[in-house]
Amino acid sequence: MSVQRLPLWPIGLLFISITSIQGGAALAKQLFPLIGAPGTTAIRLLMAAAMLLLVLRPWRRPISARVWKAMMIYGVALGCMNYMLYQAIERIPLGIAVALEFTGPLAVAILSSRRWLDALWVGLALVGIVMIMPHSGVDHDLDLVGVAFALGAGVCWALYIWFGQRIGTDLGPEGTAIGVTIAALVIAPLGIYQSGPGMFSLEVLPLAALVAIMSTALPYSLEMIALKHLPTTTFGTLMSLEPAVAALSGLLFLGELLTLVQWLAIVSIMVASIGTTLTHRPADQAWEAAPAPD
Repeated sequence: MSVQRLPLWPIGLLFISITSIQGGAALAKQLFPLIGAPGTTAIRLLMAAAMLLLVLRPWRRPISARVWKAMMIYGVALGCMNYMLYQAIERIPLGIAVALEFTGPLAVAILSSRRWLDALWVGLALVGIVMIMPHSGVDHDLDLVGVAFALGAGVCWALYIWFGQRIGTDLGPEGTAIGVTIAALVIAPLGIYQSGPGMFSLEVLPLAALVAIMSTALPYSLEMIALKHLPTTTFGTLMSLEPAVAALSGLLFLGELLTLVQWLAIVSIMVASIGTTLTHRPADQAWEAAPAPD
């Protein structure tokens, strides 16, 4: 399918999805002063799980013991990814955190191919990571703990994709509802322990519900529709724009200013992601169909 023949409306849905995810992340950061990053992660996952269970009703389909094993890893990876990403954006700008997190799906794509051209994309991603890191004489200073959390979220995203492919094949969208529920059950005790009962206060719940809708329910639904009408290459290329959208969300909603070096680093990681998407064979592109779970 040529670019000229691509329908515009699913591309529009995907842009709405990406904007919703990153806008939801910026909104979530405003909850941090009230209940902290752990509490925000927990209440968002709990509310998202409730929404998905209500809509998708996954209990209607039987699940084998083999699938349950992959499902548990998938759910735990999803929970840890959300926890680490929110810990990261509490310490470093949203755009940088999302760019570093993108190293996870980038690694999955490259490891599934092992072609010489992938060395170029690995190099570009590494250049971006090195540029983001603090250096003497460079006009920016990042919290290295936040950087570590963002890279850890990327590792969890890689696991999420790896096991999510099996879940998607066996269960479809219902598998995501179960995975988010497992993630919520894993993270909720940690969030309650670190944030206390305040995460269930009337001051928090409306904003948390909006975050759950913007970060999970709405984008997931839109991406599922878009995937049916777009080639996986186009889908993966457009999803690679997320770090830039995250940086713009951080600028507009949180007042997070990035230096020229940081913008160049984000662009470097985005180009690596786009390049990996465009040069992979169709058999290697399953990772692209995994919705962004932030």
